[in-house]
Amino acid sequence: MEAVVWLEDYLSKWTKILFLVSHSQDFLNNVCTHIVYLSRKKLVYYSGNYDSFVKTREEKEEEQEKRYKAEQDQIKHMKQYIARFGQGNAKMAKQAQSKEKTLDKMLRGGLTDKVEHEKALDFKFPDPPQLPPPVLQCNSITFGYPGREILYSNVDFGVDLDSRVALVGPNGAGKSTLLKIMTGDLIPLTGSVRPHPQLRISKFSQHFIDVLDLSLSPLDYFMSLWTDLTRDECRKFLGRFGISGTVQTQVMSQLSDGQKSRVVLAKMAKESPHLLLLDEPTNHLDMESIDSLAKAINNFAGGMVLVSHDMRLISQVAKEIWLCDNKTVAKYVGEISDFKMHLRNQITGDNRKAEVLNVVPLVPKKMSLGPMEPVPTIAPLAPVSKLPPAPEKTLTSTSEAVSNKSAEEATNNEELTPEEEAKKKLEDKAAAKARRKAEKEAAALLKKKEEEEREQRRLEKLREAEEAKKLKELEQKLIEEQERIKAEKEVGSMSNFQFSCQLFSAGASIRRRNRGIDEKA
Repeated sequence: MEAVVWLEDYLSKWTKILFLVSHSQDFLNNVCTHIVYLSRKKLVYYSGNYDSFVKTREEKEEEQEKRYKAEQDQIKHMKQYIARFGQGNAKMAKQAQSKEKTLDKMLRGGLTDKVEHEKALDFKFPDPPQLPPPVLQCNSITFGYPGREILYSNVDFGVDLDSRVALVGPNGAGKSTLLKIMTGDLIPLTGSVRPHPQLRISKFSQHFIDVLDLSLSPLDYFMSLWTDLTRDECRKFLGRFGISGTVQTQVMSQLSDGQKSRVVLAKMAKESPHLLLLDEPTNHLDMESIDSLAKAINNFAGGMVLVSHDMRLISQVAKEIWLCDNKTVAKYVGEISDFKMHLRNQITGDNRKAEVLNVVPLVPKKMSLGPMEPVPTIAPLAPVSKLPPAPEKTLTSTSEAVSNKSAEEATNNEELTPEEEAKKKLEDKAAAKARRKAEKEAAALLKKKEEEEREQRRLEKLREAEEAKKLKELEQKLIEEQERIKAEKEVGSMSNFQFSCQLFSAGASIRRRNRGIDEKA
């Protein structure tokens, strides 16, 4: 995510021509000053960022729809009049002929096209049967790849059917690894993963070869997985995810990455999972597919854990943001826009604004069920003690401080009377409420400032573009003026030459006439 924020900040200050293709609305809003829209084999140009483009396009389509309806009503009325009075008396027939000429003129001049809206995709994940929380519990997990530094150390957390979690953190922190630990694809060095016995998990992997058989077509692939489905039922189900027509019978190795992504999403929906694990699902999806995915997740009654660099998707579907860093997982207090602003301030080196991240440790939930079936642990390939010690890092979060503080408070509470303990709880509750209020105000202020800076950059780019356009027009006028002066000089010199020729011709005529007079004499 840091790389995305850096690239966005770098390109927003780019002073030369930039032409890009992107499916990230947040990225386009912060970088672009003009949008080129490809529709029905034509390019349509809009000024402003992506949000401005969407608003302007909707207004234009609304006006176009009104003109189309008005023209169709007028044509219908004229045709009815011509059919009714075309064979009547002379006066009515003349009026009918006039309307017929008007209709022909309208048709020759061209009519307004009907607005064609893109077909909306209908992603949907079926609601699973309810399970008591937590449906997946991870206890004291420690994990590291053989010969490498430990990624996670003594991590505890739980996931429920109402969980909506987005994992963020630097590259290499182990976000995708954590999803693999949750599914059992990777075994922790110590600790256990305790899923509910009836829990069904579906995972979206950013590597299609891990999920799909690329030698089959989507239709054959579905029928091989669900043999009880008919061919028509498979076609209908794939069609909900935009896999229709000849695409259903085409070998998947020849499909685009976006089409493969939709096949994986269709497979996940057919599995009827309790828990969705999504690892970079938007890498190859277009904006319409991303919006459909967000809608499907919000309507889903199960749980979700998301790894993504798409800020807009995170803001749409995530209720909690977990920060993976420093060998632990902690809950970030704030919105994804606040986290993005923190990253930008770190990248730009503004230490005054790059305050310490407000994170709190995850509180593991206890099982309300009988004994679970823990995922067995295995001995590491290389002893943990042989791993090189990790260099000491300055924590960018307050997770350890909060943990120590909680331990101290627990020790102090043992010595308090019940009245003092109740009073202390009220004070802590009031302080927490005041802190949350201050955090919201600070987040709103940061968001407003970010929007002001973005608008200022956009206006500056527009001014620079206008100045460049004026300079180009001035240069063009200067070139045209120079060409005009040159042409006038050429015309003037040509006129002098013609006058000399006419004078010479007149003199020759006079000499011939005088010669004729002398001969007669």
